[in-house]
Amino acid sequence: MKCNPTVKEIYDFIDSFAPFDAQCDWDNSGMIVGESLKPVSKIAVVLDITPEAVIQAAEMNADLIVSHHPVIFRATKSFTDNDPAFLLAKHGVAAICAHTSLDVAKGGVNDVLAETLGFKNVTQLTENGEAAIIRIAETEETAGSDLAKLCAEKLTTGVRIADSGKKIKKIALCGGAGADFISEVSAAGCDAYITGDVSHHEFLDAKALGLTLIAAGHFETENPVVAAVAEKLKNEFEVQVEIIAQSSPVEYYI
Repeated sequence: MKCNPTVKEIYDFIDSFAPFDAQCDWDNSGMIVGESLKPVSKIAVVLDITPEAVIQAAEMNADLIVSHHPVIFRATKSFTDNDPAFLLAKHGVAAICAHTSLDVAKGGVNDVLAETLGFKNVTQLTENGEAAIIRIAETEETAGSDLAKLCAEKLTTGVRIADSGKKIKKIALCGGAGADFISEVSAAGCDAYITGDVSHHEFLDAKALGLTLIAAGHFETENPVVAAVAEKLKNEFEVQVEIIAQSSPVEYYI
């Protein structure tokens, strides 16, 4: 294990299992804030770089935050006192963000999601294009309602389902906002699709295709990868690695 790595060396390690050049064209994965040659003795790992996460990282004397979601994603014209990127620079904390590069990676977001749900023999939907992030799993024949209950139990969340009424054997998975791939999933012969965010009209589209669609929460379907990334960093570098605990910004009321 390497002691006192630089930010760049940690970037290179993450690039080795979640290649940044594999990210989608619209994404902003990579080293987003900080000095590449800065030595690192403590790393904080999070899903989202929020102002609260930056303050907590600074208080624990972290030199680097590694996150899934990019701290700078859309074009911005200002960085003011409560902006996470401003706070990172203010406190001297670097940021490496692995977004769609970690979605597609072996052992990344979607493989970890499949493992969390207990699926075995997981494969990619395709090797090329953005749909390569989708994972496919086969299971014993089950009902849509039972699959929804499994998601709720394993991910500790409320879920929404548009149930086709058909028995399910072939399941597609995509953490986060994966509803754009409904057509590809259906064309691949999947009986059900588990993702994070789904709109009303996307539920209707799935029903029309005879596809059971489950929305299990953006945070809930992606957050399991945080522990997996932290473990990889611990095994590679002789540094302190701490997970900053976060919870979904969404609450459910019945």
